[in-house]
Amino acid sequence: MKILITNDDGINAKGLQALVKALEEVGEIAIVAPDRERSAVGHALTLHHPLRATEIGANRFAVDGTPTDCVNLGVHNLISFKPDLVVSGINRGGNLGDDVTYSGTVSAAMEATLMGIPSFAVSLVTDGEGSNYKAAADFAARLATAVYSNGLPEDTFLNVNVPDLHDSDIHPPLITRQGRRRYDGTIVDKLDPRGRKYYWIGSVEQAFLDLEGTDYHAVSRGHISITPLHLDLTNYSSVSILKQWDLG
Repeated sequence: MKILITNDDGINAKGLQALVKALEEVGEIAIVAPDRERSAVGHALTLHHPLRATEIGANRFAVDGTPTDCVNLGVHNLISFKPDLVVSGINRGGNLGDDVTYSGTVSAAMEATLMGIPSFAVSLVTDGEGSNYKAAADFAARLATAVYSNGLPEDTFLNVNVPDLHDSDIHPPLITRQGRRRYDGTIVDKLDPRGRKYYWIGSVEQAFLDLEGTDYHAVSRGHISITPLHLDLTNYSSVSILKQWDLG
């Protein structure tokens, strides 16, 4: 199995190092990751300036771009093999519910899926530096083997969230659906020392809805959450309703 590893926390992130160590045991790996943290960049692709990639080892590259850039450059230009699998992570902090739309970690897996390569994103749900990347990495290695053996449904990739608990406290994985956040007052506006107003997005804690069957519900109870995500964002249940509109 040939595996391309990327992330959005940067080439030197602890989660990436743990993931590399675990996946080296199950396949041949290459690393193409951002040269710095690129969290919350979503599915951004760099189009308006050139990218630079620094080779830091055999099939190891740091790129001054987004996670999506890294997957593109890695597959098309940088690494010496075509990957059988792309694994993105291990992200410091969860990627649960609506947050998947912002996540560079998740978007890297999405980009690989658009390119026809099976992929998954993996995150450690922690509020701090994270203490148990090894548990998340070990599970990622098991999941990589399963995906390689079984494949994935068409246009589908996996979003994995692992609770930051001791190994003995982590419960078996559950297949879940994407959860939802409750968004309340997430922008702070203040004045800088020169009297000019500035805004800070995401400065207030945002709560998840504790809905049974969701990623948050599983992780908050100690389970590893595996959410299959689909490239087709069409809301098919709305098609018949919209067709009834008189739009001339």
